[in-house]
Amino acid sequence: MKSEIKTPLILGIAILAGVIVLSLSLSALDSQPQQTLGNTSDESKTSSNPEQKINKLGYKKAPELVGISGYINTLPDELQKKIHDQVVLYDIWTYSCINCVRTLPFITAWDEKYSDQGLLIIGIHTPEFEFEKDIENVKLAVTKYGINYPVVLDNDRKTWHAFENNYWPRKYIADHEGYIRYDHIGEGGYQETEKVIQDLLQERNKSLGLDASSAKELVKIDEFESSWLRTPELYFGYDFVSGRNQLGSPEGFKPNQDVNYSIPESKQLHNFYLDGTWKNLKGSMMLISSSGSIVVPYSGQEVNIVTAGDANLSISIDGKTIDSSMYGKDVGDKGQVHVQEPGLYNIVKTNSSENHTLEIFVETPGFEIFTFTFG
Repeated sequence: MKSEIKTPLILGIAILAGVIVLSLSLSALDSQPQQTLGNTSDESKTSSNPEQKINKLGYKKAPELVGISGYINTLPDELQKKIHDQVVLYDIWTYSCINCVRTLPFITAWDEKYSDQGLLIIGIHTPEFEFEKDIENVKLAVTKYGINYPVVLDNDRKTWHAFENNYWPRKYIADHEGYIRYDHIGEGGYQETEKVIQDLLQERNKSLGLDASSAKELVKIDEFESSWLRTPELYFGYDFVSGRNQLGSPEGFKPNQDVNYSIPESKQLHNFYLDGTWKNLKGSMMLISSSGSIVVPYSGQEVNIVTAGDANLSISIDGKTIDSSMYGKDVGDKGQVHVQEPGLYNIVKTNSSENHTLEIFVETPGFEIFTFTFG
């Protein structure tokens, strides 16, 4: 009997070993800092040796902040003076982006830890939706997330384009001479990013003849781990759906028209369905009828919505009022969510990825829905 299972057992062990090696290799690759293109020779890397000359040939200089329409926690002239001789972390973000929001605890912690050692963080707020261009809305978000570093409003994406950027969030770190030495797209990579901050601060302080000693301990904050099989982001504005139409209602998108939507009996995972009359707008759907609903069969452990308009939303899961064990942080009594300021609301949170059918019922004409995002 044992001889009959010996070959499959050996094969299974070999496969398992291969998977482990591959996983370790991918993990090692993932842990590497995402540096911008430049000179990657040993001479070009950050060094703790004060005698070693850093070869910066091939590294790009950080561009000027251009087309800025507003300043928070700073003034234009003040910010220009602050940048001089500082290690600068440029964080390109927007306040209704859940991926951006998840990075903020780390960024604010770095600001608190290193701002008096030569680190300057500049939040470049580049909006995805029109309501994010309003400086008062951005100020509310800055207060909500405890941001004390300078934030500039890049409403026309001129600085975004100057950085040749295409992503939210994205972090660039420039050394004290203005060369971009590190580039990271998206969430994660926090330990690698902080190590780069430490190395560049040490390099700066040695170059300027300052005390180069710095703590090597890293900020410890639990990272959110998204499910790989989660539902992708769902967009409700007709201008955002090219190549990814996830509207399951048979009436479809009709730009700038009021459409009386219906929900079919058969529904597909990762699609959304509407009931009631909704106006198709460039970035959103606006409720026109006295009431309406949104149904989403989804997969994930967290559900977030981006909305505008003062409204009370009733949340149901699988045909029943959402259980308190699944409440997102913005859900109140009896499964109700009061949305007021335009922005991001967390409505479902579970301990693991699950499949459910979510329904949002609303009785407030003028309510707008922009996106659903899942974790």
